[in-house]
Amino acid sequence: MVKITLKGITKKFGDFTALEGINLEIEDREFMALLGPSGSGKSTLLYTIAGIYRPTSGRIYFDGRDVTEVPPKDRNVGLVFQNWALYPHMTVFKNIAFPLELRKAPKDEIERKVREVAQMLRIENLLDRYPWQLSGGQQQRVAIARALVKEPDVLLLDEPLSNLDALLRLEVRAELKRLQKELGITAVYVTHDQAEALAMADRIAVIREGEILQVGTPDDVYYKPKYRFVGGFLGSPPMNFIEAEVEDGRLNVYGNRIPLPAQYREIIEKLGVTEVLLGFRPHDAEVLKGRGEGLVGTVYSFEPLGREQIVTVSVNGAFVKVFAPEGEHFSFGEPVTVRIREDRIVLFDRKTEKALEFLEE
Repeated sequence: MVKITLKGITKKFGDFTALEGINLEIEDREFMALLGPSGSGKSTLLYTIAGIYRPTSGRIYFDGRDVTEVPPKDRNVGLVFQNWALYPHMTVFKNIAFPLELRKAPKDEIERKVREVAQMLRIENLLDRYPWQLSGGQQQRVAIARALVKEPDVLLLDEPLSNLDALLRLEVRAELKRLQKELGITAVYVTHDQAEALAMADRIAVIREGEILQVGTPDDVYYKPKYRFVGGFLGSPPMNFIEAEVEDGRLNVYGNRIPLPAQYREIIEKLGVTEVLLGFRPHDAEVLKGRGEGLVGTVYSFEPLGREQIVTVSVNGAFVKVFAPEGEHFSFGEPVTVRIREDRIVLFDRKTEKALEFLEE
């Protein structure tokens, strides 16, 4: 399979810069997710890898071979679009076979490969149907089969599950992950859905306004976000952020003094930062009734979710969300204390919104 290397990729459309100096290495057989909000440039980057867009500057390498000027048909990539793009007048068999027919492959080879990939995706009983006779999930499988039938070196997927309902998305994403590992194929997956990226990817590249903010494993980007934006974009609910002051080796949060986490003592002393944002995940804290040691506030709202609930606490007018067991009962305005797990606290510089441990990069 193929290792993809992007060096200094910039893409402009007139005066608009869609990508700015992208450097990224995608390892052989890796599942890389490009994650970001609408308009962040993630699809533009995918189509640049595919060869549909030519970069304004920078180079693209497949296993060390410069493919920047190589047309899409000669890059041996499989591309799955958001809208599936099936041919309505062709049967499922013909849709899947189309890339092989373009190559003028022998009929017996087309027959064999189409049936093999159809069996792999569990759609072998649909080969005589037309796209309009299929459900959304079945159409998506046909689109994936068409991308895989030509045995691509790289599989590129542009928000392929966004048109499916929630339950079907869970099913198809599990199948996609299994397929990618079984085939040992290098995959690049564009999504705005952080749950998809966390569940499927080996590594995630978080993109905002044409720049990559952080690349790392799902655990890295989730628990050690490099920027406030990354912490706020991943997670449901996302990471909490609350202003704090560093005073005498402690954090002062609206009059609540909590210990400065051990992992930050040396960094704070070195950098001399005093104004920070305290970040923590809702499941890395607990909410206790009454006033105690921690962030003291009042219950603003609570949302039952079955086996757990989300409690929103107002701390001097700043809101934080914390998970609580479903059996606990809260009242609006009730005084409570939020106690945060010290080793999961992330501190950000308030001016740059960058995590303190990355501030000198």
